[in-house]
Parts: sequence; structure tokens; C-alpha cells
Amino acid sequence: MTELQLTTPDDWHLHLRDGAMLNETVPATARAFSRAVVMPNLVPPVLDAAAALAYRQRIEAARPEGSSFTPLMTLYLTDATTPEMIRAAHSSGVTAVKLYPAGATTHSDLAVTSLDRLEPVFDTLAELAMPLLVHGEVTDENVDIFDRERVFIERHLQGLVSRFPQLKVVLEHITTAQAAEFVLACSDKVAATLTPQHLLMNRNHLLVGGIRPHNFCLPVLKRRRHQEALQQVAISGNPKFFLGTDSAPHLQERKESPCGCAGCYSAPAAIELYAEIFDQLGALDKLEAFASHFGADFYGLPRNQGTVTLKKESWQVPERLHLLGGQVLVPYWAGQPLNWRLVNQA
Repeated sequence: MTELQLTTPDDWHLHLRDGAMLNETVPATARAFSRAVVMPNLVPPVLDAAAALAYRQRIEAARPEGSSFTPLMTLYLTDATTPEMIRAAHSSGVTAVKLYPAGATTHSDLAVTSLDRLEPVFDTLAELAMPLLVHGEVTDENVDIFDRERVFIERHLQGLVSRFPQLKVVLEHITTAQAAEFVLACSDKVAATLTPQHLLMNRNHLLVGGIRPHNFCLPVLKRRRHQEALQQVAISGNPKFFLGTDSAPHLQERKESPCGCAGCYSAPAAIELYAEIFDQLGALDKLEAFASHFGADFYGLPRNQGTVTLKKESWQVPERLHLLGGQVLVPYWAGQPLNWRLVNQA
């Protein structure tokens, strides 16, 4: 096969950032995707309907001329979020609500400290069929970073889906065999997104031969056996698993620093990265459903009508991307070859 045509895909987990960064991130995603669920962890975070609508307008203003790319907005859940705030957001067209455990990842300090106090919010989300998007990691200092997803599922998520069986839940950017098994064992109200980095890499790619900051994300890359478990559910044709890049840009100076901020900026080559791994696994025939069908079906949205075309053609992801003002981004997979290239969106 030398050419691959797909229904135009969607990205069900994306970080665009804000301000001048939008002039890079929005076109990078719009080149291949029709819609994207945009994460709300800005500074300050997107806490209510008004903030979500204002952010959507800033994103739409950064679209390339003629683009119909549609951002699907989310609220940032806090201990102070109320059912009334959820209803107002839903009425305003906000798509989902994001649950970050406080301190779990970038700009999550103001997030949730206790699930119990938010039970009225979960009831409202279930009533409205509004998905709860979960960053599934505990933040306890005494829990090893490689175990934090598993422990979150055992301590919190199993009970949550049991108490709220009608609540639609997406366990975002899963990284472990245990997470895949949990989603498989749940009802069809529970789904998961899979990132390119967790399908293409394991923790050796982060640590062997020196620390690789541009491969560092949260949840962190895990053992190879977990990577292989994710690959198997990705190509299984099970509609519970679908594309979510978790593309998350940080300036080069922030990645290559004592902080080494968490996030992989995969948007400039996202659909090609997924084509790469599905091709390696001999499952290109499964890519369209994973990238273009299952997410829309879970969210209750129509599938896209357009198409994208990828050609089997070797190319190299740029080493660096230069922003206005001289700032630099290093994309995920920088300087490395890919064997599929997006050539057309119709």
C-alpha cells in the first residue's frame, strides 16, 4: 500500500496553550484534524462557560484562512465547581469537563483534591451525558511515579464508575496494561485515549543513553510490556479506544531545563505518527476507525464527511520550529524519519 485515505480524523485530547502560541498550535492541528477536544489547563484555568467561550474565540481567530477546524471546549474541574456551573457550560456548548488531581501535571495546582465533595457535579454530568475526562494519576509522594496510574484506578476510578454507572468517562492518555484492562472491563460508558508517544515508546526511550526531555510527558512512559498492551488495544477494533494526541508544547528552554516540563508536542506530525505505528503493527486497516470513527461515536457527534490522504513517502520531522519573537519549539520525533506523509485534506 502506497496511499491511505481516511475519513478526516479528530483529536480527542489536545493542548493548544494560549496567546501567541496559538499561531503555531492551531494550524498544526487543523492541517489534519477536523475537531479537537481542547484541554483547559491555562493560567488562569478555564473555570466557567464565559472563560471557555472566550478561549474558543481566541482559538478560532488563529485558524488558517479557510479552515473549518472546530475546537471542542472543556471546563477545568475544581473543588468549587457546582452543578449550576456545569449546566451553564453545557447550555453554552461546552463539550466536556476535565478532572485533574491537584498537582498531577502542568498547571494543575488549582484542581481537585477530593472526589467525594464533587458527587453532585458527577450526578449532573451523568444527567446531561456530558463526558468527564480524567487524568488518572494519584499525586501521593509515597507512590512511585510508575505506579500512579494503577493506584488511581484502584483507589478512585473503580469506585467512581461503580457509584455513577451512567456517567460517561474517558480515561485520558492511558499508559498501562492495567488501565487498558480496566476500560475493557467497564461498560460502554467508559473509554480511553491513546497517544502516539505511548504507542511508539517505552521508558527506555526516556532514560537509556541519557535523559531525553522531549520524550518526557505525564503520565510518564512505562515498561515495554505496557507499551505492547496499549498497541494491542489500539489495533483491536474495540470502539472504547480512540485517538488523543495529548500534544502539549513547551518552549525548548523550558523542556531543556532543570524543570524539564512534561509534554510532547506531536501536532506537526500527529496523524503520520499514528500511521507509522499502525503500519509497524500490520494494522493500517484499523487506523480509520481508531482515528476517525470511535471518538465521534463515543461523544455522540456525527462522523466527519471529509477525507485526508497520506502517502507512503519518507520525510523527516523538523529539528526545531521557530516562533515569532525568536522562541523555539522542539517537536516530538524531531529529526527522525517517518514513512507516511499527509498530502491532502478534502
